[in-house]
Amino acid sequence: MAKETAVYGLSSILGKFLNWCLVPLYTYTLATSADYGIVTNMYAWTAFCLVILTYGMETGLFRFVNDARENPDNVYGTILTTVSVTSLLFAAGVSLASRQVASWLGYGGHPEYVVMMAVTVSIDAVAAIPFAHLRYRKKSLAFAALKLVFVVLNIAFNLFFLVLCPYLLKTHPDWVAWFDPTYGVGYVFLANLLSTVLQTCCLLPLLGLRKFRYDGALLRRVLRYSLPLLLLGIVGIINQTVDKMLMPFLFGSLEEGQAQLGVYGACFKVAMVMMMFTQAFRYAYEPYVFAKNKDADSRQAYADTMKFFVITSWLIFLGMMAYLNVLKYIIRQDYWEGLSIVPVILVSYIFQGIYFNLSMWYKLIDRTYFGALMSLVGCVIDVTLLLVLVPRMGYMGAAVAALCAYFSIMLLSYFLGQKYMPVPYPLMSMLRYTLLAGCMYSIIAVVRTPYVWLDYLVNTAALMVYLIYMVKNDLPLSSLPVVGKYFKQS
Repeated sequence: MAKETAVYGLSSILGKFLNWCLVPLYTYTLATSADYGIVTNMYAWTAFCLVILTYGMETGLFRFVNDARENPDNVYGTILTTVSVTSLLFAAGVSLASRQVASWLGYGGHPEYVVMMAVTVSIDAVAAIPFAHLRYRKKSLAFAALKLVFVVLNIAFNLFFLVLCPYLLKTHPDWVAWFDPTYGVGYVFLANLLSTVLQTCCLLPLLGLRKFRYDGALLRRVLRYSLPLLLLGIVGIINQTVDKMLMPFLFGSLEEGQAQLGVYGACFKVAMVMMMFTQAFRYAYEPYVFAKNKDADSRQAYADTMKFFVITSWLIFLGMMAYLNVLKYIIRQDYWEGLSIVPVILVSYIFQGIYFNLSMWYKLIDRTYFGALMSLVGCVIDVTLLLVLVPRMGYMGAAVAALCAYFSIMLLSYFLGQKYMPVPYPLMSMLRYTLLAGCMYSIIAVVRTPYVWLDYLVNTAALMVYLIYMVKNDLPLSSLPVVGKYFKQS
């Protein structure tokens, strides 16, 4: 797990970090925070559509490809064919109705935004299946390399459209006579589309075009397992993105809502380190859980994994809060007013990661409807609090709503999981780390001196207290993968 997570994690961290670099680019080149709000809003809808278009088939692939009674190639081919057909129909349908959809979203003057994002998300949905197959085959390096191809291309196209072309328009206007300097947001979506197409071209040799096939009986079994996960996925992604989808409509005017969303979205990016970690963990953990389930010590392994996830999550939280005054420079100063939401978002990501860790019980016992029900509970809590808090508290209300929703379903999943598939989680140990992290964060948040260097010294000392406790009690340096050999006692 540590090695797989390291590969996925390093590629994910590098990729997210490089995408992170786009945040200052957007905040400095897009005309207003409302423009960045449009980007945030459209990507939220894209994430929502991607969940619908994959409809739980990634997890279905892991479930059935590990079943000794099934032919792995038949499972992969059937799922790939099904997702390809539905994605093609989605892209065609949305493109035909692009004017109506754009008008409904508040972008009636730019239906091409909708077309570009519909085609992009459809390609992503098809690509999700071979990417999942790479994870099943433990081809983490190929997976990571292809993900990084997209990131590099996306950055290159964004720099081309938002930096190079405006420069050339001033120095050599004949070279870029086609370029429209007022089309800023549209070029963000165009860069994404071009990058996705080129990444998919690189994926084609691994796609296995000859593996396209259709087995109706197998598909029915897969759908019975995966369709409850669609509801789970829809509700789950709503929990993650509903704030960004609804926020423009919860203020006095659409423009004000987009401006608030721009600040919220930019500050959300500051908290991306925790999301990078939870995503890397998820990539490695899901196939690991299904494979490990065959072993006698599986439940103890799940408990140990949970413990170290919690330990690492609080370490990341403290590290980010200790040096938030450095991290804030990735966004323009106009957006700093929203930095107060960062600790709330970080804790929300921790609860989300714990919930994902806990949620494997219903997938392993084939009761995926429990996941759908729990996510539905979280969604109701999130949407209700959004509608109540955002008009009163602005974007802080959205952050608090997400925190409450994830905390609620985390507790619900734990108690249900202990009833149907008990796992001996070390609760007292995890609670001690949580309390220690809370105490150290209180020091970081409260202690302020007239000297910046002294503030950093205090923050670093608080972080070191947590690190020392961690190394002394649960994670000696000699146990670390790869570098641990340099700390072994002679």
